[in-house]
Amino acid sequence: MDPEVSSVGGNSFIDLNPKSYRRKSLKAVLLLAYQSFGVVYGDLSTSPLYVYRSTFSGKLQLHEDDTEVLGVLSFILYTLTLIPLLKYVLIVLRADDNGEGGTFALYSLLCRHAKLSLLPNQQAVDEELSTYKLQNVRESYRGARMKGLLERHKSLRIALLLVVLLGTCMVIGDGVLTPAISGNKLCFSSFFSTLSVTNGRLSVLSSVYGIKVAVDDLNKHVVELIACLILVGLFALQHHGTHKVAFMFAPIVLAWLFSIGAIGIYNIARWNPHVVRALSPYYMYKYFKRTGFDGWISMGGVLLCITGTEAMFADLGHFSELSIQIAFGCVVYPCLVCAYMGQAAYLSRNHSDIEGSFYKSIPKPVYWPVVVIATLASVVGSQAVISATFSIIKQCMSLGCFPRVKVVHTSKDIYGQIYIPEVNWILLILCLAVTLGFRSTIFIGHAYGLAVITVMFVTTFLMSLVIVIVWKRSIILAIIFFMFFGTIELMYVSSAMLKVHEGGWVPLALSVFFVAVMYTWHYGTAKKYDFDLQNKVSMKWLLTLGPSLGIVRVPGIGLIYSELVTGVPAIFSHFVTNLPAFHQVLIFVCIKSVPVPYVRPEERYLIGRIGPKEYRMFRCIVRYGYKDVHKDDNDFENQLIFNVGEFIQTEASSTWAPSSSDHSSVDGRMTMMGLPLQSSIKMVTSGLEDSDKQSIRSLSLGTPEIEALQPRRVRFELPRSPELDPDIRAELTELFDAKNSGVAYMLGHSYVKAKRSSSFMKKFVIDVCYNFLRKNCRGPAVALDIPHICLIEVGMIYYV
Repeated sequence: MDPEVSSVGGNSFIDLNPKSYRRKSLKAVLLLAYQSFGVVYGDLSTSPLYVYRSTFSGKLQLHEDDTEVLGVLSFILYTLTLIPLLKYVLIVLRADDNGEGGTFALYSLLCRHAKLSLLPNQQAVDEELSTYKLQNVRESYRGARMKGLLERHKSLRIALLLVVLLGTCMVIGDGVLTPAISGNKLCFSSFFSTLSVTNGRLSVLSSVYGIKVAVDDLNKHVVELIACLILVGLFALQHHGTHKVAFMFAPIVLAWLFSIGAIGIYNIARWNPHVVRALSPYYMYKYFKRTGFDGWISMGGVLLCITGTEAMFADLGHFSELSIQIAFGCVVYPCLVCAYMGQAAYLSRNHSDIEGSFYKSIPKPVYWPVVVIATLASVVGSQAVISATFSIIKQCMSLGCFPRVKVVHTSKDIYGQIYIPEVNWILLILCLAVTLGFRSTIFIGHAYGLAVITVMFVTTFLMSLVIVIVWKRSIILAIIFFMFFGTIELMYVSSAMLKVHEGGWVPLALSVFFVAVMYTWHYGTAKKYDFDLQNKVSMKWLLTLGPSLGIVRVPGIGLIYSELVTGVPAIFSHFVTNLPAFHQVLIFVCIKSVPVPYVRPEERYLIGRIGPKEYRMFRCIVRYGYKDVHKDDNDFENQLIFNVGEFIQTEASSTWAPSSSDHSSVDGRMTMMGLPLQSSIKMVTSGLEDSDKQSIRSLSLGTPEIEALQPRRVRFELPRSPELDPDIRAELTELFDAKNSGVAYMLGHSYVKAKRSSSFMKKFVIDVCYNFLRKNCRGPAVALDIPHICLIEVGMIYYV
């Protein structure tokens, strides 16, 4: 049963999207568009470095009539137009989750409009969050059947979760492959330029052939060394965060885009203006007619022209729909079109230069400046994907789909900037393994392309469901959307799958591994919650203990952490059995993730009472969205006590508030606290005088060492007004006196085991895989930022 809710202030369905209440002027939109270049388009804009080289890496041969060149160019132009421009910029960007984008944003949208979530602690009260963005319209018949089908069959909901996890894991695979291919792109440029100079010298000294072999072999090892050094340096800098990343990187990407656009126009005019004929789709037909099966295989190289497209949707929360549309439509798209057409024009007259078509096509006077800009632009593309990987894993962890890892917040000013040390070094190891294992952008490109197109296909599938369930449009429209874009993407998937043995197995192996890890963690966590739910302490047993709970109640507050949102967890009976005394005030704390990106601070706390008043037992549910920042700012404890005090006052004016003689349970009735009320309780910082505190602030100027000296101890003051009820005053005084006596944090140190009657597979998953992850990830105390000096743990075995 979901708890009843008495929310202060009533229901207010307000869009929390920062982009909605920030009505932007044209200047603000253009500023966001400028910033988006440094975050969103680094990967997409550097694709011209390797698309033609990867496409013609197989058995394709260039003929004099330019059929292959114009055919590939035609595929590139229409792919750029249909996928990034039509699908993402004009359609998918509209499916934002309160301003947030990405795979998990689409999934959370679906979970809020249909009961698809597998998170076990969902409540009806969560729908009152303003970020739920509920639509107060009657469900139409068009989507009711599909919605009901998904809600009735748990197997379909599990399959949907697996699809979402697959798309998420492919994005993590991008986090491995993008730095690897970027490092190789950088080294390829230096290798190519060095080799060009060397071959020029060897043409003069043609009699000394052995020198050419030695130099080529030397360059090969230098390339690998440079690539590894670039990767190590890139990941070693991650702990500094990406402060001001947009302003720092945007000029680099803009310079790169304008450079390749201008070079493309130059090459079109100089080499072959007739490449504009590739705008006709007829050349795609001629291409397949000439190349046959080899041309189909080469489509895996063509799809590399849209790598990084998913970032436009995934990074939507940092910008706005209009700013991304302006940046792509006015700058990125035309520059890329000119760049690809310019390379095609050069190749149509220089067939032998396919290996280095991009660098060969650069005019000599600007060769080195373009190489430098290309190097910097490749680093930008890598940085964006690495940061996105951190954010995605944090989202997965918030929704119970990833083991607990350390999340470091690298910026006090930029919201959501995080760094995950364990993931950072795992990505580095995998990147080095891919770089040294393949030693070629061609093989890495095969793997990269499969990862990219799989994510896009997952987005197409989820968007089809969003059209019906969230937008409440016709199923026929959703089918048309899925068939049109899905067919294009499946064509590229089939081509990429043909190159699984040439590198495409890497993202598949990584995805299978990460999906197994994520689903195992989610399965074990859900089973553990079910055990808690089925073995709750009965309120009848609790009431028989009396207000003293059968033990000595000592001054202080005990915060008992539990995942339950209703009832008393079984671990509480272990505490009562093993501890000779308990605190006079007990608060059962549940840190809960909800399928929304952000929860407003005034809607974060749900407070309720367990048992009669004299028991002094409360429940507090603290809700966070999947992109909320949960920092250890030493203020959580004070905010919690403050909201409990507010609840005690609010409870007195409620019609369901129990009297002192009422011995029935009121567990499950919760009140939303934290709304902007005229509070009579004051939090006063004790310690230094105001003048001293002001001087410390003026001296600190953001220095962590000096800021740490500022006093953090807080005391609560009650009004001296006689209007406050004596019973309420007495309970509040007892609460604040208990706070001053000390706060203890209590956790259950759980051991999860499969039942003896379980199948072999379940025993393997729970006893081996899940417990291995629990032992090797961060414990709950670390994940919840609980001070160890105040921590009490009691062991308990969970048989699931």
